[in-house]
Amino acid sequence: MSRRALDLLFASGAAAIAVLMVVLGFVLADQAAFAEDYVKEQLGEQKITFATAEDLKKDEENPANAEYKKITQWKEGSSCLNEYAGKAMTTGKMAECYGNYYIGMHMARTAALTKVDGQNMGWEGQTYATLGTVRTDLSAKIAAAKTANNTEEAAKLQKQLDAATSLRSTMQTGETLRGLLLTSYGFSIFGDKAALASTVCYLGAVVLVIIAAGGFVHAAMTRK
Repeated sequence: MSRRALDLLFASGAAAIAVLMVVLGFVLADQAAFAEDYVKEQLGEQKITFATAEDLKKDEENPANAEYKKITQWKEGSSCLNEYAGKAMTTGKMAECYGNYYIGMHMARTAALTKVDGQNMGWEGQTYATLGTVRTDLSAKIAAAKTANNTEEAAKLQKQLDAATSLRSTMQTGETLRGLLLTSYGFSIFGDKAALASTVCYLGAVVLVIIAAGGFVHAAMTRK
């Protein structure tokens, strides 16, 4: 095969691949736009607004939360609450921030500060799932106390069971909403990846067009 024919072959192939990459780029860009619009629409329907900076400061300075600060340090990254303060939730990143650092913080705080008759129950770190075990254990203790005719102990344990039941209900609501928000965040990440892949396709197409153009030029300058 002559050099000129080889140039034409490779240049044509590069041009064809460039066209395919442009088409793929358009498809990926369309999917990215769909993901962004869908997440924005779905989150907008929830009408969730971040707490204002003033409310966040009041919450932080609230004496009732001072004990919680001693019990545990909150996760790094919660500074996003100040970044989005007072804004309506419209993006996946905002959903992640609200789910992880606002809902998550309040659930952790509620569990850590749950008290019965002024006594902290030590339920820090408990979740909806683990509180089921706590309730089962308390129910068994109540049954044993009643069997032993220890009504005072049974009444005390019943208060703890009621508190555990209430906390578990709170955890269920919080974890459900948090899970839905993080799902929206995950969906938005796929959109971001599609947008990135689309950009890579466009850049690759540009490189191939340059290569193809060079091949055609070289073929034109080469003798038959």
